[in-house]
Amino acid sequence: MKEEVKLKAALFDLDGVVFDTEPQYTIFWGKQCLEFHPDVHGLEKRIKGQTLVKIFSEYFSGPLETVRPTIMERLYQFERTMSFDYLNGFVNLVEDLKFNKVHTAVVTSSNKAKMNSVYSAHPEFMQLFDIILTSEDFTKSKPHPECYLKAASLLNVTTEECLVFEDSFNGLHSGKAAGMKVVGVASTNSVSSIAPYSDLVVEDYNDLCFDTCNRILKH
Repeated sequence: MKEEVKLKAALFDLDGVVFDTEPQYTIFWGKQCLEFHPDVHGLEKRIKGQTLVKIFSEYFSGPLETVRPTIMERLYQFERTMSFDYLNGFVNLVEDLKFNKVHTAVVTSSNKAKMNSVYSAHPEFMQLFDIILTSEDFTKSKPHPECYLKAASLLNVTTEECLVFEDSFNGLHSGKAAGMKVVGVASTNSVSSIAPYSDLVVEDYNDLCFDTCNRILKH
């Protein structure tokens, strides 16, 4: 049965997967966590892959709820000026996937306001994907599988026909929980740390093509 499965959909997280932005976010959230949670070491890494709603709900509730508008304004200004550089080889991979009739999708915890900054920086961005799903499209945050299951449903493909690309632990767990094969992108975390949760680990896309991605589904 496995030998008959063919890749029909490639589902990409955004930050750290499409764009090399995670180092910038680590600095931003590191500053916020140091200011408002100085006793919680490494919180900026723990929240990677989560929606802003979940981050606020879990870490900025109660007395800290009053700082949410401040953080939102800081984040809005930060995302307006940050750099959006594609990971090496990404565009070539997407073009090869589309040539082989593979659906492509962005499945991100970022919101639509953030995506407007992306579209401004890259007018061609929407043409690379069949669908773009943002935090407004989900009720549950990664590591819950809802986002990837919804993408598969919208693209009318089975979970066995999907390949997820993720960099964060929350995202990797989300893809696995959806019953999909997962490529771990070591742009945010080390190869060794994400390998246990990935079917393949890459540092960029220079050595990836449709044939390589398709073979992952058969193992």
